[in-house]
Amino acid sequence: MKKPSYYKNQDDAKLFSELRTRVNARVAEIPGNRDRLIVVKSVLLPLLYFGSYAVALFNGNSAAAYIGCYVFMAIVLVLIYLNLIHEAAHNNIFKNKKLNRAVLKIFDLIGANSYIWERRHIVSHHAYPNVDGWDTDIEQSGPILIYPHAKPKGVQKYQHLFFFLVYPLYLFNWMFIRDFRDFFDPNRVIQKTGAKIPAKEKVKMVAFKVFYFFYQIAVPVLFFEVAWNLALGAWFLQILIASTFALFVLLPLHPLPDNEFPKLDEAGNLPYSWLRHQFEVTNDLTENNTFIRFVLGNFNYHVAHHLFPNISYEYAHEVTDEIKKFAAENNFRYKQFPLFTALRKHYDLLKTNATSIGDVMEETM
Repeated sequence: MKKPSYYKNQDDAKLFSELRTRVNARVAEIPGNRDRLIVVKSVLLPLLYFGSYAVALFNGNSAAAYIGCYVFMAIVLVLIYLNLIHEAAHNNIFKNKKLNRAVLKIFDLIGANSYIWERRHIVSHHAYPNVDGWDTDIEQSGPILIYPHAKPKGVQKYQHLFFFLVYPLYLFNWMFIRDFRDFFDPNRVIQKTGAKIPAKEKVKMVAFKVFYFFYQIAVPVLFFEVAWNLALGAWFLQILIASTFALFVLLPLHPLPDNEFPKLDEAGNLPYSWLRHQFEVTNDLTENNTFIRFVLGNFNYHVAHHLFPNISYEYAHEVTDEIKKFAAENNFRYKQFPLFTALRKHYDLLKTNATSIGDVMEETM
């Protein structure tokens, strides 16, 4: 199947070249090597995750301690994704690609699949953000309808009333449904974006899933005399909390009514150049504090990440400063919202998608 084509605009191509020169110059002026902090995190965060797991194993006689460790693991799991997995996929942690590959494999140990996620993120989401049928992040399946130019079906008509019950199950779906469907369902978006998935990757995916379930639940019960209901309950709570935390960070960045969901024409062409597309489908958050910068990996600066994915998030503040000036000078639609405003806007998108059809959404874009 032919992949979508961005609108060819030579003026925009020149503008992006100018922006890239400005950004590279700005980053080059920054003293020191901020990337060292991510290298430290690449050791510290996995140690915190598996260290907390080990503490839980030796405190199975205390339900409070055991559950507390698994709750802490939920938080660290999301931090591993934001700070390490996401950056390793873009080769932003180490200069050596093999070391980045090694960090990426941590994903296999904590319930996801590094191979299929990297393909989803790089060749689908980054290539065609917010494009129906090509961006796996808005792939239409299940009870929640994100894409606005489609009619809600069945329970999707009521999604604004029950979404808070579905979203905490986000990682359950990812770990035990979405990964398997991406590997084996020929109708999934990911199947259109690249070469055939090697059989060995399918075997590895299943093997790591079994290993994950074994060490998370079976090992405590079989070897450390943890009650089965405590082991299962603590793990379940870990994934509920991690799902909620992850979506709290990820939802405010693309699926908002202020962002476009560009439609392909009959020839498979998109209406914008690649540069303008990134501005139209992505927004930033206004929050800029120590927690956002050093704990959440500057995910508030998402426009910078889509325009310059191979520049470490450690430099996102300065890169965004250049992007803001560039947008103001050249009439690009840069968008930035407070976190809770963005979350409310996401709810508005869900409600509009549930109660009306695409034409209503187009009037707001």
